[in-house]
Amino acid sequence: MPTNGTFNEGTPGTTGTTGTTGTTGTPGTPGTTGTHGTTGTAGTTGTGTATALSQTATEYGQKISEAATYAKDYVSDKVSVVGDKIKDLQNADLGELAENAKQYARQKPGQALLISAAAGLLLGLILRGRR
Repeated sequence: MPTNGTFNEGTPGTTGTTGTTGTTGTPGTPGTTGTHGTTGTAGTTGTGTATALSQTATEYGQKISEAATYAKDYVSDKVSVVGDKIKDLQNADLGELAENAKQYARQKPGQALLISAAAGLLLGLILRGRR
């Protein structure tokens, strides 16, 4: 403190020097753009599949209808043949029928055996079904 009662302000400090501005940095090189993933293939639309299935079902329906018509005609023909044979058997002599069966069996033994086996099977099924 000074003796005269005044404050001693002291010497002002030196002003600091302003720092130098830094140099602007060089811009970096842009990075490479990444590749996109592959796009998936589009799924099939339900309409296309449904149309194809519908067309296939129609074709099979026509084939089944044709097969049913053919089977109906075939069975009708065979039923008429069997009906004619039954009429012939009603008017025939049993001795003559037995002789014809023996002659057929001698000429075609394999077919005669198969026919008799089939007749026995059918007769067995018919009799068993009645029980």
